[in-house]
Amino acid sequence: MAKEFICGICEQLERACTCNKYCMLCQSLFEVRLCEDGAYYCPPCREACDLQAQVLPNSSAPPRLRGEIPLYYTALLAHYGPQNWWPARSRFEVIVGAYLTQNTNWSNVEKALLNLRRARRLGVKGIREAPLDELETLVRPSGYFRQKARNLKTFIAFLDRQYSGSLSRMFAQPTSKLRSELLELNGVGPETADSILLYAGNHPVFVVDAYTRRVLLRHGIIDEKTGYEEIRSMIEHAISSSETEALVVETFGSDPRHPVSRMSSSARSELAQHYNELHALIVRVGNHYCRTKPICEGCPLESFLKHREGATARGTSESYKQANKTP
Repeated sequence: MAKEFICGICEQLERACTCNKYCMLCQSLFEVRLCEDGAYYCPPCREACDLQAQVLPNSSAPPRLRGEIPLYYTALLAHYGPQNWWPARSRFEVIVGAYLTQNTNWSNVEKALLNLRRARRLGVKGIREAPLDELETLVRPSGYFRQKARNLKTFIAFLDRQYSGSLSRMFAQPTSKLRSELLELNGVGPETADSILLYAGNHPVFVVDAYTRRVLLRHGIIDEKTGYEEIRSMIEHAISSSETEALVVETFGSDPRHPVSRMSSSARSELAQHYNELHALIVRVGNHYCRTKPICEGCPLESFLKHREGATARGTSESYKQANKTP
């Protein structure tokens, strides 16, 4: 028998409901319904909701550890405060930055972006019209410059072919559809696709990076075999299913990584803002404390470590086994 969903607005069964509410995933207003996890989804995104429900019970970490993720978020927010990420003037600059930041540090990306801005190439038209050799020279500071220049050209070709060169049309697509399209492009993996969706398009998806994996591994929430999609689903579920009050801190820290920019201050859904901030805060604690050789003393997440010895330099099975040890 098919599942019946009850609308949280009119309390009618799905077949009788005529209410509309924004979809949690794609922000559309297309016949949105309340799903079993307490969030609203449109029919195209319902499958994602069902898939998440299937994946999470088999997650690497037990619920008691997954449930700590919102506490990590508020602890970091109380310590550092908002990080003003992504530092950019436009959606397209975020997209370019998402490509250029692959396999390099942000300071090198900033040099390449400055080159593009000075050459008046930091726009859809600029990248489209730039000769490939010129583009390679401009992005050279970010490393892998030939590959990255070609990949930027590939993105522009995709944008022109699918959406007539319009970022607004592109980002109006359902999240799952656009994510699949981006992942088909050369040079776009899950982290890059999700960075574009979240930071440029304000789609509520969490970005998993090396720092996320390192922090969760050392705290015993995942193990070495946990994949990108499982981590993403676990964090998205932990945040989206939390009560609003549980994600609020009374006093923010005041240690932003970047000054406020047009994109970091742009309007976005509450959920997208939480994903935005949590990812930026994990990067921050990764830079300061959860390095290749961890510095646990003084870390805002130190109290969450499951054993007194702190994190191991590798952060491998020791942390996971200790955290998941049966009392």
